[in-house]
Amino acid sequence: MPHTTHSLAALLNAQLEPNAPDLPVTAMSSLEDARPGDISFLGNPKYEKQMAATRATAVLVPGSWNFDATTRRRDDTPVLMRVEDPNKSFAQLAPIFGPPPVTRAPGIHPTAVIAATASVAATAHIGPYVVIDDNAVIHERAIIEAFTFIGAGVVVGDGTKIYPHVCIREGCKIGKRCILHCGAVVGGDGFGFTISVTPEGRVDVQKIPQTGVVEIGDDVEVGCNSAIDRARFGRTRVGNSVKIDNLVQIGHNVQIGDYTGIMAQAGVAGSTKVGSGVMLWSQSGISGHLTIHDRAQVGPQAGLTRDVPSGEYFMGTPAETKREFLAQRLALKNVERLKKRVAALEEMLKK
Repeated sequence: MPHTTHSLAALLNAQLEPNAPDLPVTAMSSLEDARPGDISFLGNPKYEKQMAATRATAVLVPGSWNFDATTRRRDDTPVLMRVEDPNKSFAQLAPIFGPPPVTRAPGIHPTAVIAATASVAATAHIGPYVVIDDNAVIHERAIIEAFTFIGAGVVVGDGTKIYPHVCIREGCKIGKRCILHCGAVVGGDGFGFTISVTPEGRVDVQKIPQTGVVEIGDDVEVGCNSAIDRARFGRTRVGNSVKIDNLVQIGHNVQIGDYTGIMAQAGVAGSTKVGSGVMLWSQSGISGHLTIHDRAQVGPQAGLTRDVPSGEYFMGTPAETKREFLAQRLALKNVERLKKRVAALEEMLKK
């Protein structure tokens, strides 16, 4: 059944403008790239200028948003669909216009290598060339895609999906409904060494055994090529509903609270405690043995060397509170202004 602006408005409980036309909608797109027949959304005020030029047939906008009539085109003006959260409503359309999800039937591919002592639920899917080691437990409806390694004693929870080339090393536990994307490594050794000098004067670097595990809660997502190191002793823990982006490094014995987000290329050094609802933005670097309290944020490319109080936003290198950072920037600007004034006064004195 074809979709129209009116049918989608009913689906999303969106409010249409009076006398809004009922036009066919066939795809989703950004405001900038949209073509006639596409539906888009305005999720951030900084993209408002694109509304004047978009070719989208319909646009989801916030309920209280006011479109400046002087910027509207005379022809092909998009149908405005007012919703509470355009970003969330736009995501609801993905199953309608996106490709159908890949489904996996229960069963074990004949090329998979599964230890005799491993336990695999009958409703689980085990893909080609998967290796499942001794005493591992794969629960109901889990999906393990091709070339994945599941180490000895690993537990994979109900409904968890593991994409190709993931490695989960011995003793680690993955909760329910988790998603591990391609190349993720859970339970690799943490970075731990001792350095000494032998009586002969030779520098001796000895590896510290990493004997702990990683425990991941429910509804966690781990991005491509991210690594979560096993604990030196005890456990590295990732709480429920934590979302980890691509190329993230989590060191040994790190503790991460529920509902925290960690963006691409961020790194958290060993034994740091990250609270609940924290945001670590892209390329932030967190030193070891720190505490980042609940609802705090560490900004992009920030280098954190001290604890972050609850709700604070730290930025810069070395990282400091947003208030301190902006005050310092303002001070530098004031110094430049003073230098120019002094130079002007000196010139006047010479004359």
